[in-house]
Amino acid sequence: MTVREVARILDAEVLSGESKLDIEVKHAGAADMMSDILALCGPNQLVLTGYIHPQVVRTALVTELLGLVFVRCKNIPPETIRLAKASDFLLLRTKGYMYSSCGKLHGAGLKGIDER
Repeated sequence: MTVREVARILDAEVLSGESKLDIEVKHAGAADMMSDILALCGPNQLVLTGYIHPQVVRTALVTELLGLVFVRCKNIPPETIRLAKASDFLLLRTKGYMYSSCGKLHGAGLKGIDER
């Protein structure tokens, strides 16, 4: 499934990384702790998170992570978005909560990171 399909399924807004919309997403996971995000990172993977501070982008940038999906339609600090845009890093935002967003993606056939 492509990033564009993920965004459609989650009714997500693209905040940065528009150039990545047609990349295939291999797996997805969910985490709010930086150590878990580091452990979940890998090529063509998305992580759904409620952690919106700039550090989450910095952490993701040192990995091969494809992008982040912010859940619960939080007000994301402008610095977080600026940092992502400066690196063309993919950020999506959905109104959905973590549990239901993960369920929608899994139900649509996207495998979890633990199903590699």
